[in-house]
Amino acid sequence: MIPTKTARLAAAALVVPALFLTAACGGDSKDDGSKTASPEATAKVSGKFGDQPTIEIAKGAKAPAKVQVKTLSAGTGAEVKKTDYVRLDVAGKTTKGTDLGSTWAKQKGADPKAPRTQVVQDLAQPSQLPPKVLEGLVGKKVGSRVEVDGAAKELVGQLNPQMGIAPEDGLVWVLDIVAAKTYDKKSGAKGEQAASAEGMPEVKAQGPKAATITVPKGEKPPKELKEQVLIKGSGDEVKAGQGLVAQYTGVKWEDGKKFDSSWDHGGATTFPIGVGGVIPGWDKGLVGKHIGDRVLLVIPPELAYGGNKDQEAQQPPHELAKNNLVFVVDIVGAV
Repeated sequence: MIPTKTARLAAAALVVPALFLTAACGGDSKDDGSKTASPEATAKVSGKFGDQPTIEIAKGAKAPAKVQVKTLSAGTGAEVKKTDYVRLDVAGKTTKGTDLGSTWAKQKGADPKAPRTQVVQDLAQPSQLPPKVLEGLVGKKVGSRVEVDGAAKELVGQLNPQMGIAPEDGLVWVLDIVAAKTYDKKSGAKGEQAASAEGMPEVKAQGPKAATITVPKGEKPPKELKEQVLIKGSGDEVKAGQGLVAQYTGVKWEDGKKFDSSWDHGGATTFPIGVGGVIPGWDKGLVGKHIGDRVLLVIPPELAYGGNKDQEAQQPPHELAKNNLVFVVDIVGAV
């Protein structure tokens, strides 16, 4: 998703094209793969749920007068609620034919057999897709393919001029609802917490607030990723490609100062795991753990924000690029 430099640094993802953060996309499809005209003949789309849709913009297409939401193929899963965390596949175009990207597109150099990176989104706190697009998913069933059409000014609001999208341009989205589930945003790991291992930071976590993490005085940071399960959960094993729902607190090893916490942003956050959507230390340290675990991670710079040399060459380095980071992560659930 690559929200790059957000306030929630730990969840800064590398997955969805940047345009998804401020623009829209879409298409039109039936589950049998046939081509059909979308509302007001904006687009034609071929492909089944789960397959990358082929979106063809109708000649002379314009944005519909009002935002249009259409179920292209109905799923059989649970109905999506306003409080859900969802995992989605998304693709789309503008009515000018501009490709806005697709979650089906693999990143350069990615393992073709690896799970693809999907949009993982808290419907109550939109961050990647515009709220009016996400509203179209409420009441639909998991397993459905949904189309949302509308003018950019209606779906997105204020536009970045560098995007080359005018307020009157039509935006056509196709969204596959892969999974949806509600979790208590104030929940965390439960159970007796183990003492930190020798050389590891101490952790005090009480109630719905950021954990207190104390870095050992006089200790040099480890050169490799260090991890410890402080509370053992009884849930399923975390697998690459899932969307995790988690609480976290992060501090810098160098001075022990907190730089971020989900508790400071309304509670449990969600992100893709094991697919390059978060810093490598999280992918390596959280895949294979279990729902309900509290995990302590000590992450060297090359597995945190200092490991992307190509990105650093193109823009100023991340503000934490030289820091060793300590995280406490409560794995609340998965979608």
